[in-house]
Amino acid sequence: MTALLPYTFEEKRKRIFAIVAASSGNLVEWFDFYVYAFCAIYFAPAFFPKSDPTAQLLNTAGVFAAGFLMRPIGGWLFGRIADRHGRKNSMVISVMLMCVGSLMIACLPTYASIGAAAPVLLLLARLLQGLSVGGEYGTTATYMSEVAMRGQRGFLSSFQYVTLIGGQLLAVLVVVILQQFLTEVELKAWGWRIPFVIGAVTAVVALLLRRTLHETTTAESRSNKAAGSVAAIFKHHKKAFFTVLGFTAGGSLIFYTFTTYMQKYLVNSAGMSIKTASLVMTVCLFLYMCMQPVFGALSDRIGRRKNMLLFGGLGALVTVPVLTALQSIASPVAAGALIMLALAIVSFYTSVGGIVKAEMFPPEVRALGVGLSYAVGNAIFGGSAEYVALGLKSIGHESAFYWYVTGMMVLAFLVSLSLPKQAKYLHHDH
Repeated sequence: MTALLPYTFEEKRKRIFAIVAASSGNLVEWFDFYVYAFCAIYFAPAFFPKSDPTAQLLNTAGVFAAGFLMRPIGGWLFGRIADRHGRKNSMVISVMLMCVGSLMIACLPTYASIGAAAPVLLLLARLLQGLSVGGEYGTTATYMSEVAMRGQRGFLSSFQYVTLIGGQLLAVLVVVILQQFLTEVELKAWGWRIPFVIGAVTAVVALLLRRTLHETTTAESRSNKAAGSVAAIFKHHKKAFFTVLGFTAGGSLIFYTFTTYMQKYLVNSAGMSIKTASLVMTVCLFLYMCMQPVFGALSDRIGRRKNMLLFGGLGALVTVPVLTALQSIASPVAAGALIMLALAIVSFYTSVGGIVKAEMFPPEVRALGVGLSYAVGNAIFGGSAEYVALGLKSIGHESAFYWYVTGMMVLAFLVSLSLPKQAKYLHHDH
């Protein structure tokens, strides 16, 4: 291994500030995206009245499109912008788009005021948010990997998931605080708009921070004719693309299983009250967020490949026992401990997912390669996790879902076996 070049204090300071600025935008993006889910119970009747079947259909179709279709489009669009016009430009446009989406929702007139135009505009805003968050992962992962200091890349790039989970927790916290100060009637009338205003304002702050970032790509890589080209990825980096797709499929599925779906699972299958399940998951998510830098730092010591093999192997071994045990556990503390065991295993992947993917592509197609492969895997396998789980439960085969997740963990393990011991790209950058 080549000797590390020493970083000056000023260089370290600049790089750490860049990590903070990039990840703060990531936090805002995910806060804005999750706030919609947590506030929907309050604003849905104002936009999608049951008396109008068209409005209800728009609700179903729009949420589906935002979750499944817009993310891969965002991954492609912003990955292309990042590779052809710079990471900084892509991240600035992405957070600007999220700001517009949140501001639109905060200011929208309801169905009672403008009729069917209200749900159409709401869904347009949601599609903008889906596009933005779809493009956020690949570019931020790429930028943070490129700007992080050698020897600490796993640790520093792990803050992408710290802020991703942090955005989700902040969204919950804002809604919980509003619930303490406003009545349900006030929340349904106008209170639900407050989190979107907060999201839009914080997006402006993130935008200003991101505008100060220095660019990590060179004019040479941006002007390369292969820059941001899907054709170039499939011609020269097909193996890398499908490798990333393989472990993203398993990683996204188990991540959504033990984070977003788990609250419903504790209520529907373990028989907990909604309030208890919410408290258990809030504590678990906070601890999970704190774990990311620890597992990221571990990858700097043992190597990314070992992290990924531990993730796939342990995930395959514990998924069925943990999900089966959770069905019959009455104690919230015991349930939380089991969920934390699973989330610790997921942390082997989430802490280093971005850097592992970035190390597989050259700079001219890195953001597109990371963003598109992640978005496709995440949309198909992560986005559908809840639907598959609930669908199998409804036909009396809930345990089949446990084996489905286990099968995807085996796939993640097998795909991780093909990872090189020494990364092909980035490792020699100083």
